[in-house]
Amino acid sequence: MLIGGAVAYAQQTAPPPVPAARITLEQAIQLATQHNHALEAARSNVNQSLAQEVTANLRPNPSLSWDSQFIPLFNLSQFGQPGYFNDTAQFDFGVGYTFERGQKRQNRLRAAQDQTNVTRSQVLDAQRTLEFNVGQQFIAVLLAESMLDLAQQDLASYQQTIDISEARVKAGDMSEGDLLKIKLQLLQFQQDVSSAKLSRVQALAGLRQLLGFESVPENYDVTGTLDYQPIKATLEDMKALAIRTRPDLVAAQRSVIAARSQVSLAQANSKRDLGVSFNYSHVGAQNSAAFFFNMDVPLFDRNQGEIARTQAAVAQSDQQYREASQQVMTDVVNAWEGLHTNDEIVGLYRSGYLDQTTQSRDISEYAYQHGAAPLLDFLDSERSYRANQLAYRQALAAWMVSLEQLRQAAGTRTLQ
Repeated sequence: MLIGGAVAYAQQTAPPPVPAARITLEQAIQLATQHNHALEAARSNVNQSLAQEVTANLRPNPSLSWDSQFIPLFNLSQFGQPGYFNDTAQFDFGVGYTFERGQKRQNRLRAAQDQTNVTRSQVLDAQRTLEFNVGQQFIAVLLAESMLDLAQQDLASYQQTIDISEARVKAGDMSEGDLLKIKLQLLQFQQDVSSAKLSRVQALAGLRQLLGFESVPENYDVTGTLDYQPIKATLEDMKALAIRTRPDLVAAQRSVIAARSQVSLAQANSKRDLGVSFNYSHVGAQNSAAFFFNMDVPLFDRNQGEIARTQAAVAQSDQQYREASQQVMTDVVNAWEGLHTNDEIVGLYRSGYLDQTTQSRDISEYAYQHGAAPLLDFLDSERSYRANQLAYRQALAAWMVSLEQLRQAAGTRTLQ
């Protein structure tokens, strides 16, 4: 009695189960941009580049030098003689500093800042790719859930057909052989349900990896449907939008600027720095001061090789920018054509094929259940209905993926 009472009390006081979190596509993208570990690793490159800016802006350290000479380490009795350290020993102390010429520090800082701008654009491009992957995987989840819903509906509908057929067999209106043929087809519907469940679990797991496992609970789910909403923008609008917003194109453009900064830095490094030092000396009861100046004579080494290399790098960056521009245009055209091709396919299904297939299946089912149609005709209409419904959902998913590809090609999720 005590154990039973404890179990009943525990059941009454146990907290209710936590409901599954449901996220939309935009929420999924937001979670991914905040918690995706690969993107966070890429963002650390910006912090590293900012640290390099600090290093580039540092001035040279001053130098200190000192010495003590004529110390009687081998005749220690002289340490006791009055005035030895003042009249005989020698002490020197110096301070030196290197003055950079050619505005080296300013050019180093500018080159580091330009490289930081390139890194920022590269991180944004990584985020653009991540957003596409999240959108594509999110659509895969929607397709898997739609396929599961279709498979369950087909299974329930076909189970009703089996129930009616069994009643017809009992009434002597159908043979046992036809009933067995119908029951054998049930296996296919059950397999479709199992496959759809597996696809849904795998799609959710893949999406969770992109979002970051810690950002959503294990029993999370998505909210949304396979939808079709044609866009109103034109191809020229998409090209202009991509030119303005594609982060990889911006990164290529900034790489040209960064390469030119490297040329300026190489030219500044060809200037020889001036070393200046001040020395104080105490020798034989005399105090004196001296200034020293030193500079390399650029007779042979004028940094010619580095200047030539950076100038060639500018030409290389310019060609890479041109190639990136052409790649952007190619991506936009391919994504645009893919979207319109899938748009036509979805339009074909919506023009009447879906309704015709549904009506054909319903008519065949009604006729078969009332003994006015043969079994093979009913099974054939059932297969046609399932195939068309499956193809339509896949066409919707393909259209939504092509829309995500167009967003990726344009570099923004706002296309209108």
